[in-house]
This record gives sequence, structure tokens and C-alpha cells, in this order.
Amino acid sequence: MTTADTALVETWPGTVFPPAGVGVVVFDVVGTLVEPSPSVAVAYQQAALRHGLTVDAAVIQERFKAAWRRQEMVDAAAVPAFATSRGREAERWHAIVDDVFGGEAVSGAIFADLWEHFGRVEAWQPLVHGRALVRQAIDAGVTVALASNFDERLLAIAERLEPLSWVPHVFASSEIGWRKPAPEFFRWVERRLGCGPDEVLLVGDDPELDVAAARRAGWRSLGVADR
Repeated sequence: MTTADTALVETWPGTVFPPAGVGVVVFDVVGTLVEPSPSVAVAYQQAALRHGLTVDAAVIQERFKAAWRRQEMVDAAAVPAFATSRGREAERWHAIVDDVFGGEAVSGAIFADLWEHFGRVEAWQPLVHGRALVRQAIDAGVTVALASNFDERLLAIAERLEPLSWVPHVFASSEIGWRKPAPEFFRWVERRLGCGPDEVLLVGDDPELDVAAARRAGWRSLGVADR
């Protein structure tokens, strides 16, 4: 661990990470422990090019953000809110790709290309701060888990990519049946790990889906974007 990494994981107020009283540390995955490599915009651009479509990466980035927000609104408006499944996750990402490429005739082929791409270990790279936090949680002797709004592709990726592969418990929303910020997501994780909400710390990068949602569920939370 580098000096910078040590400084990062010791930023919890008044103590070293993880804080006293925490018996379980649950990590978000994308943006917290790993990130796409190349970026989402570049991966989408490259997939489009393979199917004869040229779109600027900056344009893709803006369209992707808007499309992602639309799908969050769809899930929030569903009854019950934020319920999901393998089918819903595939539908969600297909709709995002369609929105990004404006309903182009080739968007179905681009979706299939991207679905395969982001299911490969090579599409992801570890984040230095994430690696440091996972190592310190493991060394502290607490229970460590991953719980993500990813789909079933995460299960295979986590077996082969550090630091995900260091973690014994891997939970994907498509397998849980709920997406964050649904309270049912957090209750499901508690049941699987055999713990109460007061024992758990969630580490994540999203201020709403990770940090605020965990606190509403009675967990402690740490936003890595704040570090």
C-alpha cells in the first residue's frame, strides 16, 4: 500500500477504516472498486464503428447520461419501485443503447456487442483507492461483500478481477431482485450475511444510490467520491 493509499483509508473521522463497531463492509463495484477501460463513451463509440456507425465520443457521453437517467426514472416509477431481474436488466441496457444511437437500425447489433464487451474481465480496470479499501477491510477481519446494481455478468467478472476476487460474497441486483436505492436491496443483503443494519458499512461512489440509500436503510456509509 502506498502512502497515498494509507492516507485515503484513514480518512474516516476519528479512526482508521473500517470504523469501530462495523462488522460488515459492503462495497459497491463500478466507480468504487473498478471502472470501465476504455471509458463507456469510447467503448460505445468503438462498438458503433464496428457496425458502420460514426458518433463522436463526447456526444455519446451526453446521450448516455440522459439515457441512464431515463431508465432510473422508469425503475423508480415501477410498481414495486426498483424491482429488477435478469430480463429487466437486459431490457434496461438495450433501451439505453437505443437512446444513445437514436434508434438506428444497427442499435440491436451494437447492444449485443456491448453486452458481451462489458461482460469481459478485460473491459474493467481496478481503482487504486478501491484496492486499498478492500485490503484494509479484509485485514481488519470484518465480513466483506460486494453488492452492486450490476447484473449477472458481475459474478463471472468478480472471480477473475482483483480486488473483486478477494471478496467471498458477491451480490448483483439482477440476482437479488432489487436495485439500489430500494430498501429491499439492503434487507436482502442483511439476510444473506446474517447481520443487522447497525453492523454494516456501505462504501460507494454514488451520493444517492449508495451513500444516502444506505443511511436510509439504517447502515453507515462512506462515499469514496468524497475522499
